[in-house]
Amino acid sequence: MTAVDSPEDTALASVPTAWEQFPFPFVADQYRYSTNVEPARRPVATPVGRWGTPLVAVDEHYRTELDERAAILAADPSRHAVLPHMRPAAWDACLTLLGELAAAVPHLASLTPVGARGEGRWHWRNDLTGDDLTFTYGDDASLPDEPLRWVCGQVQEDVVLLDQREQLYGDAGVVTFAADWSFGFDVGMSFLEIHGPVPRIHEEGVITRAHDFLMRLQPHAPYRRTNWTLTVGRRLDVATERYHEWGPDRELVQRVDDETFGRLVHLRVEVQHLVRLPDSGAVMFLIRTHLQPLEAIARVEPWRSRAAEVLAELPEDMADYKGIIKYRDRAAAWLRAAGEQ
Repeated sequence: MTAVDSPEDTALASVPTAWEQFPFPFVADQYRYSTNVEPARRPVATPVGRWGTPLVAVDEHYRTELDERAAILAADPSRHAVLPHMRPAAWDACLTLLGELAAAVPHLASLTPVGARGEGRWHWRNDLTGDDLTFTYGDDASLPDEPLRWVCGQVQEDVVLLDQREQLYGDAGVVTFAADWSFGFDVGMSFLEIHGPVPRIHEEGVITRAHDFLMRLQPHAPYRRTNWTLTVGRRLDVATERYHEWGPDRELVQRVDDETFGRLVHLRVEVQHLVRLPDSGAVMFLIRTHLQPLEAIARVEPWRSRAAEVLAELPEDMADYKGIIKYRDRAAAWLRAAGEQ
């Protein structure tokens, strides 16, 4: 019997692939922490495609990643939190993200006002999930789940909402694909406290400049930045809570053969969007994680050579913080050797 594709699978065939949208993060042969923010929505051409136009990006892993998020949330409710004063911001984020997804894939999703202006009723259709519903903005009972948790079942991005008082505080979010940090531990902390363990950024003033920039962020003027590390396997969820599952991989990968090493070690890139929400004034921090194995990176010569140089030159304290100190030298050597084949 031949399997028949579901309507959702057929719809996914019309979106760019993860490879075509991969955001290679290095612009020089040396990497140091910086705010590295730039206006969002500007397309970036690459040797294999382009990325950067939408605030939310859809690829062939859409259904798989949303299913994984649902399983993580079911197993660990601490990955989702909305402090009571953040309920308006959660609704603001929900409507904003639905609009962005509809703009990104207008042939697959739509957000349409219903009824008289001012009633706050909306119709949402998403062919990728099969959702077709009408809800009322601000009415929790009109959605199947809490607004922020529900909308994170529509987009592949993780979401953190920052409340702005005398500082910024991470008071709400859904984070299922954290890279060696814990949202459940950080919720309620200030932006400066959350970034306390990162080396160099305090002495060099990077974190203070980033905080000041976010405090001045304006509605309808989103920005973006990238961040990166290496991950063993195509593992999205490397949160601190699951270190016992993925931590040993850092040792094991050192003992595999070269072919397996290139297949297992992934360049992990986060595209982080910074958005001032228009109604609540909260800052929405979107984190979209992209993964490609070194064997794929090595097939694109400019990427291979630059990644090799960055890894070889990366200072020890930065490599240690990123958790790659044990195998980054081999990764650099592997990439260099791939250019000689």
